[in-house]
Amino acid sequence: MFAFSFAGPIEPDRTRTRGCPIPPQTRYLVSGLIVRRLARMEVFDAIRERKSVRSYDERPVPPEVLEKILEAGRIAPSASNVQPWHFIVVTDPQKRIALSAGKYAKFLKNTPVVIAGLGDRQASPEWHVVDVTIAMENMVLAATAEGLGTCWIGSFHESEVKAALSIPDKWEVVAMLTLGYEKEKIDFTRAIAKRLHKRKTLNEITSYESFGKTKPT
Repeated sequence: MFAFSFAGPIEPDRTRTRGCPIPPQTRYLVSGLIVRRLARMEVFDAIRERKSVRSYDERPVPPEVLEKILEAGRIAPSASNVQPWHFIVVTDPQKRIALSAGKYAKFLKNTPVVIAGLGDRQASPEWHVVDVTIAMENMVLAATAEGLGTCWIGSFHESEVKAALSIPDKWEVVAMLTLGYEKEKIDFTRAIAKRLHKRKTLNEITSYESFGKTKPT
């Protein structure tokens, strides 16, 4: 969804602004602006469409799609470009069972893919959690754009996760993500959460210049 290409210049009869032809040297620039605008719109669509999915069908995630999602995490920004992250892709059923010990993580045993996001405490003591979180959110949006469901997992026992995945001491388990194709069924957890906790309005969560100050008119 995020990849675009442009094969050639815009046709002359379509490159006019207020009756004046656009010079050939600027046609690629105009087409680039159009493509970037489309890309921005589709990113926002992915943000709106993202939801927490806890029930997946048995279809495997294609390797090329999984690699694209991981690439979205790899190119994320980080403090001083340290990139203090490492991602472990888990598909083995027994290991997924080991990762599902958390109170709200029982469904991991039936999830096609689990991605554990690790932060290097030594490389970036102050910012590894923030950086890994940014990278994983990139993955979430890329997965949504590819038609996959995800769910953030913070319900886990770090020592058990580290033991199951042979993670060295310097790495912190920041979060895990589930990944797969959503099963067509009613998700009662999501339905109840939506009913109890509706999205706040923009006015409720935004101030201008100082806390509590409303938008200037």
